[in-house]
Amino acid sequence: ANEYTYAIMKIPFAKVPRFIELPSHNDMHYIMFIDDIIRANLSSVFPGYNVGECYSIKISRDADFSVEDVDHNNLAEKILKRVKKRKIGAVTRFLFDGEMPNYFLNYLRDTYEIEDEELLPSGRYLNLDDLMNLPNPSNKKLTESLPPPLRVPDFEKNPSLLRVIRKKDVLMHFPYQSFDYLIRFLMQAAFDPKVLEIKVTQYRVAENSAVINSLISAAKNGKKVTVFVELKARFDEINNFKTAEAMQQAGIKIIYSLQGLKVHAKLAFVRKRSKNPKVPIKGYAYLSTGNFNEKTARIYSDMGLLTSNQDIITEIDQLFKILEGKIETFDFNHLLVAQFNMVPMLSKMIDREIAHVKNGDKGRIILKMNSLQDSEMIKELYRASSAGVEIDLIVRGICCLVPNQPYSENIKITRIVDSYLEHTRIWYFHNNGDPTYHLTSADWMERNLKRRIETAFPIYCEKHRQQIMDFLTIQLNDNVKAYTIDENLNIIFKKDDKPKVRAQRAFYNYLKEETEAKR
Repeated sequence: ANEYTYAIMKIPFAKVPRFIELPSHNDMHYIMFIDDIIRANLSSVFPGYNVGECYSIKISRDADFSVEDVDHNNLAEKILKRVKKRKIGAVTRFLFDGEMPNYFLNYLRDTYEIEDEELLPSGRYLNLDDLMNLPNPSNKKLTESLPPPLRVPDFEKNPSLLRVIRKKDVLMHFPYQSFDYLIRFLMQAAFDPKVLEIKVTQYRVAENSAVINSLISAAKNGKKVTVFVELKARFDEINNFKTAEAMQQAGIKIIYSLQGLKVHAKLAFVRKRSKNPKVPIKGYAYLSTGNFNEKTARIYSDMGLLTSNQDIITEIDQLFKILEGKIETFDFNHLLVAQFNMVPMLSKMIDREIAHVKNGDKGRIILKMNSLQDSEMIKELYRASSAGVEIDLIVRGICCLVPNQPYSENIKITRIVDSYLEHTRIWYFHNNGDPTYHLTSADWMERNLKRRIETAFPIYCEKHRQQIMDFLTIQLNDNVKAYTIDENLNIIFKKDDKPKVRAQRAFYNYLKEETEAKR
């Protein structure tokens, strides 16, 4: 009579709604967690049992794995096998209702072999990120709607994107501007008779991807298409493998992950027929801070450059040759490529700012990234700050640099959390009035700088450089959704008496005014 029977019931939140709207009554609206509906009906789920207690738990498992890809031909097979084992990986976190009695918790600890450091007590309801989708039946005005994507002015007067890019670079800002332009670019390349070949890197793409469909159309239209598929993109391994199979069936050449490296660079290269033997490589390129993913492009803030710059496309062509195994190295002069010249050039640009300060001039660095973790680069920033270089960091996620110390007194850290996920990565170096601007796929993390192929690409167009500086200025002036971080990792919301600036809305209006001015 004193024995307990334990049962665990898995709730497939990905397939069932977390919240259930009940009939309204007397102008009152009622919403229930599906958790509570299940709790109230457990006697139906377990007939014949007297269900006494019920608590929520969530188990996080180690999803990381390394693949010894010495035998490159079997890499895809190895990765797929490891992905299937992910569901039974070691427990890394056990989240549980803090009201759970000790005898119940001890039983679960023994069953799942959970260590003390993996226990994390919580409240009655877990997965509270689902509140993002909480129904709002009473007042739709309380639900913030995102503004519609803007047009790209440079493309409005000419339906041929390729013709526009042939004459000038075009910088696009997602999700403020429509990602459909990139799809149109690939589709036009797929059907342009002058286009011979298309090469793309794939890290994360949407399911039923319009980008992949465009490449398949190109292959069926007689173009030579090569796609470098990164099978080691965490949690996207299966989707990448499925899209790779679909592309192979359409005749697209697929190249899988490099040995010992991830390819995180976001590149597309469109080669066109050249009649000039002195210019054997002609075409167009797309370089971006974000993925070829139309789904995440609706909520991730990124920038992408479409260009026909001869120097850039020549170096992209060489980088693809490295990925294809045709050459081992190349002397890049315009692109900064991790594993080749990226880290040395970053150190050189930091040294240059320090030298300007020592000469009595201004030293200024603005860096925007997702994460700052690489200890060597952090030491470089400390060194620059100690020399008097003014440094602004806009870091969305992990930041291991400690501000407000004698060696970091000239460094300020800003973080913005708003409707869109801040994903754009920008490097600005003042260079005594002759500034350099780079957009990049790389965060300053050890994995990005030392174990990945990443690219940073220069922005040469003065109009685009001004756009980027205006963007950075707006972000640094945000006093609505921005906060700073102190030396104890405390969050300090930016409050001042200046006019309210909400960076994401302000930059949308900035682009909107530019679009309307060019009508």
